Amino acid sequence: MSSREVDADVAVQRRSIDGAELAELDLPYDLVVDLVLRRCFLDHTTSISRLTGALALPAQVIETVFQDLRARKFLDVEGLLGQDYVFHLTAAGREQARERFERSHYASVAPVPLAAYHERVLAQRAQPRIDHDDVRRAFADLVLPDRLVNQIGAAFTAQESMFIYGPSGTGKTAIAERLGRLHRDGVLIPRAVEVDGQIVTVFDPTMHRELEPQPEGLDPRWVACHRPVVTVGGELELEMLQLRHDPASGTYLAPLQMRANNGILFIDDFGRQLVSPQALLNRWIVPLDRRVDHLSLQHGQKFVIPFEPLVVFSTNLDPADLNEDAFFRRIQAKIYVGPISDEVFDWIVSRAVQRHGLSTTRGDIAHLRAVCRHHGGGRLLGCYPEDFCRLAAAICRFAHRPSLLNQTTIDEVAALYFASTDADGPPLNG
Repeated sequence: MSSREVDADVAVQRRSIDGAELAELDLPYDLVVDLVLRRCFLDHTTSISRLTGALALPAQVIETVFQDLRARKFLDVEGLLGQDYVFHLTAAGREQARERFERSHYASVAPVPLAAYHERVLAQRAQPRIDHDDVRRAFADLVLPDRLVNQIGAAFTAQESMFIYGPSGTGKTAIAERLGRLHRDGVLIPRAVEVDGQIVTVFDPTMHRELEPQPEGLDPRWVACHRPVVTVGGELELEMLQLRHDPASGTYLAPLQMRANNGILFIDDFGRQLVSPQALLNRWIVPLDRRVDHLSLQHGQKFVIPFEPLVVFSTNLDPADLNEDAFFRRIQAKIYVGPISDEVFDWIVSRAVQRHGLSTTRGDIAHLRAVCRHHGGGRLLGCYPEDFCRLAAAICRFAHRPSLLNQTTIDEVAALYFASTDADGPPLNG
């Protein structure tokens, strides 16, 4: 039987099961047939129950397709295991399955329809209810002034995109990485989505953390997860924000923003990417403004998805240098993270020395402040205490001497830590 005849039979079969379980799934019948054929092709001998588990489709749907393929002489029944049919592909069935396998290798959990994905993402919009104490607890391992705590809390509550900027070493990345701690609820993420007969894979175990245990009775096409936090840095390219077709598998990989939906998309070191900041900003203007994104399949079919991640930019660029007023109007929360005060510096040092098993005195901490100011252009940065204590502990271990953050060790760390020129002069002595 030719592929054209198979397609004609598919149309007849689709009409014949109108109103049944398959219609409720809202998936194209030929896509379900393809999944069954490819799964049978891989498993060689299989059964109704095995296909039901592998494809996460109702047994009634698998039974309908089984009877259809059996009537077309594509399946040969070996027998019954209890009330479960055991069968394999005939020669004609293998030919059809091989043809379908060449188009796509996907033979796993069935996708959810695009409409169901759209509806679910909108229903899962983040609506955090947090206060000052919640932010303090989430960022308990950082030392943040009240100004920053209040700004972070207000921006996160608003769920508008955030632009975190300031000099290098002030803790911008550390702040952004911890925003996910403010979410207390989970979301459902589809393993794959069907768009115009094509399969777009969404769930990614490297980006999505599953809830344990999974809710009872959950449709296995969905995975209950913590709200995602997707991080990307200098490797970000415009292609990563578009659907990517994998010729080997015949499926599409969802772009970063789709995998980050209902969570956080953190763009670290903004401005350090291979593409220009202006090109990236232009890509985000419409999604940030209208909360929808437009994607295209390889054959040109366009479709719309909700744009519901909290986009967080972290950069040491001066916003004025970006010269993008249209973009910044769409980012209502702009948070400056700058140098720290003496009091905050000393507080961070006290935590860092405990973490690294060091002993120190007030005079030694004052010397550390002076050294950091001298080499840091008069500014105290939040990264200095942790970096100095880590290197000080390493120096003491290497030299087999007591773990002390004293003036001698501080000067040794400074000579190792700061890039110096002849004009810098020697480290301070007190």
